[in-house]
Amino acid sequence: MAPGDEHDEEQPPTRMVVWRGNSVPEKEAKALRHVFDNLQDHFGHQRPDPRIRFSANLTYPGHGPMWVGDLDFMYDINGDHCSLAYFGMDVCVDLTQKLIHKHGQPMMKDYGKTWLYVYLPQLTLDKVISYVKAGTGYDVSTEGTVFDPNRNLVAIKAKLHHESEQPKPSFWVVKDKDASGGDICFSRMGSVQEVNALPHQQHVHRGVGIFSVTMEVEGTPNFRPTPREGEEANLSFTLVSVRTWGITDCVAPIVHSPPEKWRSIEDNYLASQYHADSIHIT
Repeated sequence: MAPGDEHDEEQPPTRMVVWRGNSVPEKEAKALRHVFDNLQDHFGHQRPDPRIRFSANLTYPGHGPMWVGDLDFMYDINGDHCSLAYFGMDVCVDLTQKLIHKHGQPMMKDYGKTWLYVYLPQLTLDKVISYVKAGTGYDVSTEGTVFDPNRNLVAIKAKLHHESEQPKPSFWVVKDKDASGGDICFSRMGSVQEVNALPHQQHVHRGVGIFSVTMEVEGTPNFRPTPREGEEANLSFTLVSVRTWGITDCVAPIVHSPPEKWRSIEDNYLASQYHADSIHIT
């Protein structure tokens, strides 16, 4: 071996394992089982702080003012640090039907097909935003989020993959509602879009939503943006899977399109009897 060649030795090949019929790197499979199968380290009401570190690698797409990057989530799983493109939150997923415009056209185009609303307590969203700030340095814009300050509930738009080449978000229901811990099992009903088309499922479902997240930050083509005082990032959530405990009557859904801005929705969009502590998704 020539001097210095010891630094050029090939790294051992990545060990691949099978997770749900897919061949993935071993550490990624560990994170997938941790998040999707065991529902660990997700954000929610009265849950311990998730052992996750957020990060983002922003790139310029070649046009416009925005730099874009997907958030990466580094999980600490018993001391083993595993990277994954997904994270979970306790949410209520809205599959209810929406009001129709007086001219017969839907006011919320492609609802339940390309996007839908998920509801969560303000404290949960605040915790997620704090992780974004700690990991990336950026504050998060709340523009486009529907907010009821009296009940500390927020609604966010979640995108749904729907193109033929994209895997559609999966919808799972708990088999035994009385089970606990490692005995909890879920059964896959189909895609979110398929379940949304079933009249008896057109309700608000409580459970754990698993998301990927894209970050956008305004900058210039020649200079990568860096966090500065007062500068905010935009987040876009894509729902990739839902684990539901069942239907809830504690949240009255949005029934027609709210304004595209941060505002109180007390009068028009949520039932007056709703209280934030009604959502105890465990």
